[in-house]
Amino acid sequence: MSSEKELKAENLLKIKHTPTHRDWKDPSIDFEAKRGNWCYSGVVKSLKYLDLPRPETKWAPTDEDWQLPENWQEIILDGLRQRLERFRTLRVFMDICVRCGACADKCHFFIGSGDPKNMPVLRAELLRSIYRKEYTLAGKLMGKMVGARELTLPVLKEWFYYFYQCTECRRCSVYCPYGIDTAEITMIVRELMAEVGISIDWIATPISNCFRTGNHLGIQPHGFVDSIEFAADDLKEIINMDVEVPINKKGAEILFITPSADYFGEPHYFTLLGYMMLFKEIGLDYTFSTYASEGGNFGLFHSHDMIKRLNAKTYAEAKRLGVKWILGGECGHMWRVYHQYMCTMQGEQGNLEMPKSPITGTVFENAASTKMVHIAEFTADLIKNGKIKLDPSRNDHWTPTYHDSCNPSRAMGLLDEPRYILENCCNNFAEMPENTIREHTFCCGSGAGLGTDENLEMRLRGGLPRGSAVRYVRDENNVNILLCMCAIDKATLPALCDFWAPPVQVGGVHEMVGNALIMTGEEERKTDLRGEPYAAKEESEDV
Repeated sequence: MSSEKELKAENLLKIKHTPTHRDWKDPSIDFEAKRGNWCYSGVVKSLKYLDLPRPETKWAPTDEDWQLPENWQEIILDGLRQRLERFRTLRVFMDICVRCGACADKCHFFIGSGDPKNMPVLRAELLRSIYRKEYTLAGKLMGKMVGARELTLPVLKEWFYYFYQCTECRRCSVYCPYGIDTAEITMIVRELMAEVGISIDWIATPISNCFRTGNHLGIQPHGFVDSIEFAADDLKEIINMDVEVPINKKGAEILFITPSADYFGEPHYFTLLGYMMLFKEIGLDYTFSTYASEGGNFGLFHSHDMIKRLNAKTYAEAKRLGVKWILGGECGHMWRVYHQYMCTMQGEQGNLEMPKSPITGTVFENAASTKMVHIAEFTADLIKNGKIKLDPSRNDHWTPTYHDSCNPSRAMGLLDEPRYILENCCNNFAEMPENTIREHTFCCGSGAGLGTDENLEMRLRGGLPRGSAVRYVRDENNVNILLCMCAIDKATLPALCDFWAPPVQVGGVHEMVGNALIMTGEEERKTDLRGEPYAAKEESEDV
């Protein structure tokens, strides 16, 4: 990994976007020299638990021998052929790109690194070159003249390096005149690598944990109960009210599922407290589940089969507990899976009902197939119908801006609901520049399983565009907190803000809801959920 001395903003800003004279078809990667820009390989124990192809012993990208099966080329090429037949979009994406370059400067990794192979068009070409050689007449006859390449070990290593420098954020697809989705190409290449035992540990181990215990962190059911009960006790200290949190309650109307980071880490934890306050205030008939204790699904970063394996617990628990519908918390990739894959993979669930708010009577017809509603939709509906009281002055010590997490925004279209909530909870809300938000939002630089420490340099490079936008509103509007609706963002944006826009903090939308919520029968509250004094209280005490 790069040394602390090297990881300074002035050093990372020395970016050359001028292409080199090196032929793009040269796949060689010096992993030793590129430390800080790639992730550790998947550990054998995790891959074995999942019954996935794996090396015999631990390996590292710097090793010369990657312990591949003897017929690894055959496995990958056969896997590619199967996916070309299964996914019509993949074949279309392989054939229709005209290399116009509209996507080139839209990728945060290219902006932050200047590496031409991080341009979406060229990253995809790393697969197209193999496709062209194996599955097109021109490639078979003319080879390199038409950009065709043989599948060699250096090419596979090149795939590992660059396709784990894509966060599947889909920003490039917004600008592609043909709608090519490079995220789909990244997903396919990762699947192909997984078939010969190549993966990264920050994906393999969370998947293994989730398959074993129901959550990415490997927390056992009793540990989950302890965490939730601790949060209830903590909340009582803040609001001086008992908060009952039902767990595994059969016959509840709603199953609530949230990412495990909400009950395990900060700043996610303050979002969890906000949920709990909200549900108490409206008297929601809901339950947590110890067995579906994770909304996130790292299978999205591994393979379609793994998405399905991990997602099955959601519907299984809904059926076991006999709920009517499902409510989901703030998470990014969790919602990409639920919104785009869940019903297709698991089928429509006849035991569940069309989601209808028991508080407002609103029917969420957009969730007719999945039977699952996003917490932002649910809370925005409560506010619109006047079912909760909010005092935005309680957030006056915060000047927030909002980061559109890639999956809820581009994948789901949740653009207005979080802003509606924040505008009703905060007096000082400020937007970042319009070409960095909503559909055009920049990624945190650490999604798709890349939020680990060993590739910190690349994370910070990828986070440069988002960090620059945050720094702009920090300087222009005195923004001091960056809000988002994604567990990965809440975990990785603090490092990004510390590096590019200190001292901006990171938080969740429902943390602001909890701060502003006026609860029935409440006593005077002097601090927010973080223990920070309300601005109004400070002023009155000074007087």
